[in-house]
Amino acid sequence: MPEYTITELVVRDDIMKKAKELASLISTTDEVRMYKEAEKKINTSEKIQTMISNIKKKQKEVVAFESFENPEMVRKIETEQTELQDELDNLPIVQQFQQTQSDINYLLQLVVSVVRDTVSEKINLDSEVSPPPSNCSE
Repeated sequence: MPEYTITELVVRDDIMKKAKELASLISTTDEVRMYKEAEKKINTSEKIQTMISNIKKKQKEVVAFESFENPEMVRKIETEQTELQDELDNLPIVQQFQQTQSDINYLLQLVVSVVRDTVSEKINLDSEVSPPPSNCSE
C-alpha cells in the first residue's frame, strides 16, 4: 500500500467538493451571520477602535519599561491595560462577538468529531470482517 506524506496526500475531488459544500453551508448559519454583524460593528465603532489602540499602546509601553527594568511602571501600565481590556470585554457587542466566535468554533469541532467518529466506525466495521484464509490448510 502506498504511503504519503501530508504534503503529497492527494484528496479525491469528490471529497473536496463535499468539504467545500459543507463549508459553504456552515457559512450560512445564524452564528456566522451574527459573527459578521458583530465584527462589522466592532470595526466601525470609533470608541472600540480607540480602546483597542490604547490597549496596544499599553502593551508597547509595558515592553519598553521591561527593557528599562522598571517593574513599578510595568505593574502600573499592566493594571491600566487590564482595566481597558475589562472595559472592552464588557461591551455587549464585544461579548456577542466573542460568543459567536465560540459558537462557531464549537460547531466546527462538532462537525470534525462527527466525521472522525463516522470514519472510525466504518474502519472498525470493515476490520471486523475476517480476511479469508491464505491457504486451504487453515
